[in-house]
Amino acid sequence: MHDTLPADMHLWHHLENTVRDVFSRYGLEEIRVPVVEKTEVFARAIGDATDVVEKEMYTFEDRNGDLLSLRPEGTAGVVRAVLQNGLLYGAPLRLWYMGQMFRRERPQKGRTRQFHQVGAEVFGAPGPDVDAELLVMCARTWAALGLDGLRLEVNTLGTAEERARYRGDLHAFLSANRDALDADSLRRLDRNPLRILDSKDPGVQAMLADAPVLADYLGEASRSYFDGFLSLLDGYGLAYQVNPRLVRGLDYYSHAVFEWITDELGAQGTVCAGGRYDGLVEIQGGKPWPGVGFAMGQERLIELMRQHAEPAGEAPHVYLVMAGEGSVSGGLQLAESLRDDLPWLKIQSNLAGGSFKAQFKRADRSGAALALVLGEDELAGRSATLKHLREDLPQESVAFDDLQAWFTNWSASRG
Repeated sequence: MHDTLPADMHLWHHLENTVRDVFSRYGLEEIRVPVVEKTEVFARAIGDATDVVEKEMYTFEDRNGDLLSLRPEGTAGVVRAVLQNGLLYGAPLRLWYMGQMFRRERPQKGRTRQFHQVGAEVFGAPGPDVDAELLVMCARTWAALGLDGLRLEVNTLGTAEERARYRGDLHAFLSANRDALDADSLRRLDRNPLRILDSKDPGVQAMLADAPVLADYLGEASRSYFDGFLSLLDGYGLAYQVNPRLVRGLDYYSHAVFEWITDELGAQGTVCAGGRYDGLVEIQGGKPWPGVGFAMGQERLIELMRQHAEPAGEAPHVYLVMAGEGSVSGGLQLAESLRDDLPWLKIQSNLAGGSFKAQFKRADRSGAALALVLGEDELAGRSATLKHLREDLPQESVAFDDLQAWFTNWSASRG
């Protein structure tokens, strides 16, 4: 679990603000749910046989004897919230969330035990049109973040009944080839054989070349759904690859599933994943109700942003340099007046004393574009000296009453 330091906050703010902007343009509303839930909320939804529930959840017993868990993902808690608060029924419900998740995994680059996700969930829309629009929304988010090179892989998991028939035949095939399975796959064989399909072991993948394929078990309705989904993606002009081995690690998925993948982050290449989960609301105690959604990993997106189009840091526009009798009181009052008149203007005041030389060093380190200098002479003449720190321009003396107009013109000249 890692700290997020001030030097990195501009990246997080840029990502979060971009998500808010893009998602709101698609009619999604934000929801916030607790970090801690009853363990059964996750066990029911995710599945007892998944790695998440078996090995990765932080679970503890509280003073009342209730079994609680830190949330390992966001969807189960959102479903619990919309059921508990009676939000589901009526027009399709479009939600998004952002926050910390926790999994007791082996830490590595792009994978930590506390991590952050942005997720979107849409309830009450049964057709593939919403699945496709969510993917277009993702693509628009990548473009707004300046990210390229992300590829989209899609697959269909069909219905629970179709998957059960496939699971039986897959289990028989894997059992007949158990000598080729690695330790992780052997552990999954009886409880969750579909998870073996995305094994990273080269020997297992070679053996799987002859394994049964889920697509052969799909009925007409499931095929029609997936064909409609792909047709919509084609209509949007969204490039994708059908990957018949793509499965999601959580039991609640059905029909279309997808992952956005990069080759720039090593083994942790999936930055966004999701799919349809029409059975999840019923699993959590509601009536059968369609749902679809995704989650994107913020840490992995932040790392990609570093490598592509890192936004500028949140440096102040102005560093206030104050020296001489009365300058601190007068300078701080002037700064407040400017903040009142110009809400967009970022002013950092020197609050540690020091000579002009020391203060200008701090001004330079702050990244500010301008130094606003206030000494005894400036106070006496009710004017301030403005010195350009990043451009080779002459310094100017500006009367207090003219500062608002000066900064407005300066901002306009910078575009």
